Amino acid sequence: MLKGFRDFILRGNVMDLAVAVIIGVAFTGIITALTNNIINPLLGAVVGKPNFDYLVAHLHGGEIKYGTFLTAIINFLLIAAVVYFFLVLPTQYLLKKSNPPAVAPPATKACPQCLSDIPVAATRCKFCTQPV
Repeated sequence: MLKGFRDFILRGNVMDLAVAVIIGVAFTGIITALTNNIINPLLGAVVGKPNFDYLVAHLHGGEIKYGTFLTAIINFLLIAAVVYFFLVLPTQYLLKKSNPPAVAPPATKACPQCLSDIPVAATRCKFCTQPV
């Protein structure tokens, strides 16, 4: 029973997932600092306030804090944009650059008799009728 658990934990994909979670937690701190210290003050300079938490609707004595929801949506979109433009696009560029496209096998071959181009699967030349 313990051997099976050990094998499960030491499989490559479980370890990769653990590393990804740890890196994700560390990256969350960077993104939070970027959002709170750079993006929100810039947004505050444009809009007048760094977030929309001040937007509150009063309904039958209760408060609906839709501004906090708007702030969360904007923070999510900013984080998604940062991840896409600073992680996904450069990674795709590097992968595309390091993996050149595969060359397709030739669709034709030369006939040994008349040197005409014939399909690879042909058993006879369509020009000189020579067996290939």
